[in-house]
Amino acid sequence: MMIKEWLIGAGIAVLAFLGMLHVVQILPILFLIGLGVLLWVVMDRRNAAAPTARETTARPNISFDEIGGQESAKHELREALDFLRYRDRIQSLGIRPIKGILLTGPPGTGKTLMAKAAATYTDSVFLSASGSEFVEMYVGVGAQRVRDLFRRARALAKRENKDSAIIFVDEIDVVGGKRGQHSHQEYDQTLNQLLTEMDGMSTTQSPFVLVMAATNRPDILDSALLRPGRFDRQIKVDLPDKEGRLHILRILTRNKPLAKDVDLEHIARETYGFSGAQLEALVNEAAIIALRRNEQQVTQEMFRDAVDKVLMGEKTGRRPTDEELRRVAVHELGHAIVSELMRPGTVSHITIAPRGNALGFVRQIPEDDQYLYTKEQLAQQINVALAGCLAEELHYGNRSTGAQNDFVQASSLARTMVRCGLSRLGIVDEEHLPEQILEKEVRHILAEQERITRDILQPYRSDIERFAEHVVREESVDGSEFRRWMQSMQPQVLTSAAVANVTQAIEASPTM
Repeated sequence: MMIKEWLIGAGIAVLAFLGMLHVVQILPILFLIGLGVLLWVVMDRRNAAAPTARETTARPNISFDEIGGQESAKHELREALDFLRYRDRIQSLGIRPIKGILLTGPPGTGKTLMAKAAATYTDSVFLSASGSEFVEMYVGVGAQRVRDLFRRARALAKRENKDSAIIFVDEIDVVGGKRGQHSHQEYDQTLNQLLTEMDGMSTTQSPFVLVMAATNRPDILDSALLRPGRFDRQIKVDLPDKEGRLHILRILTRNKPLAKDVDLEHIARETYGFSGAQLEALVNEAAIIALRRNEQQVTQEMFRDAVDKVLMGEKTGRRPTDEELRRVAVHELGHAIVSELMRPGTVSHITIAPRGNALGFVRQIPEDDQYLYTKEQLAQQINVALAGCLAEELHYGNRSTGAQNDFVQASSLARTMVRCGLSRLGIVDEEHLPEQILEKEVRHILAEQERITRDILQPYRSDIERFAEHVVREESVDGSEFRRWMQSMQPQVLTSAAVANVTQAIEASPTM
């Protein structure tokens, strides 16, 4: 681009010099150059306003049965789409058909898949585009693209003898953000055109155009876009629960050769918080591991390693020293012991294989999907987070930098306790809570839970070292093997009475 501009500038300078010498008639040449530039700008803007490559007109062959883990969202979406399928019936009742459906939720939960399934369900033509494709540096291009998109949808529906079309706009927050927040007016003009096109749809219009959009930032959308008559339905597509994850895993593994030891329900339990996209990556990674090992079937161990990779990343090339490996093993055993005592049966896997930024980690299986937490449960999570550094302290007499992320997690949990009125301060307004008082209460909570965690780990001080050597040799230890080790320890160390005393100490803690 710089070379082109340099050549144009040099050409104009040469023409000006020749004109001064009266060698050539410069005015006709300048007129022709100006006409050429004008035509070039017009053609460039027409090309910019042309449909982009991401728009697709092919009707997707995806049904709602192929989407798992979103039963509530699918039910709500089907109900909304029935207004489009049975328009004659709803007109007899005087119902206005919906004009837009907004799908909101975290990334990877299946919003795009649901939009494609909606086209199949209603037998409509399907066009899609990303919000970023509407905005260009040229003023008016985005609005032109919106008009062309709606025009193409109606023309395509007529050509294929369909009475409805669905336009899907992914990441609509790019173009649908609140007006006045952008320095470039192109954003506002594009949004205004979209609002106009959605207002122009009426119940008698044929073919009917339904607008579907997806975003994970509904909070920044313009209020005019969200009002009734534009996006009449806002459907939450959230992370799947355990049953939803199991449904997704069954769909994803239908064409995979699974070994007999594969327990999909167990995998669904230990993938708490996974989105549909993460579960797809998990199944794919497990199959890749089978390919690497030249195996014909995917085993439960391969799924376990795949979960580690999706959560933490690929194994790194870092090679810690033997002393560092022993310290990491002691650290992770501290987490595992406290987690197992607080919530029996939750430790799934202990490893000291470096992945991502972590030298080791303990993966825990939640007892069940949980959305509310009591003050005792938050305190227990703080205990688990602090247990790693305290195990190091009891064994080595000092701590290391490996507990940095644990401290961040523990501090966040303590702040949650304060914000939710579960501390000594009672109910507080965080916005008007002085930072010094907040920090003082957080430090008090952490200090009290640190004392309780140290008391929990004290009886295991002499036994951690022996099992840590085993972890260093094996690199990874399954949760069942870890529980067998805890059960084999001295009865006076692992007694229900001791655990009960710890629980009572937590419940009576003055931090609450």
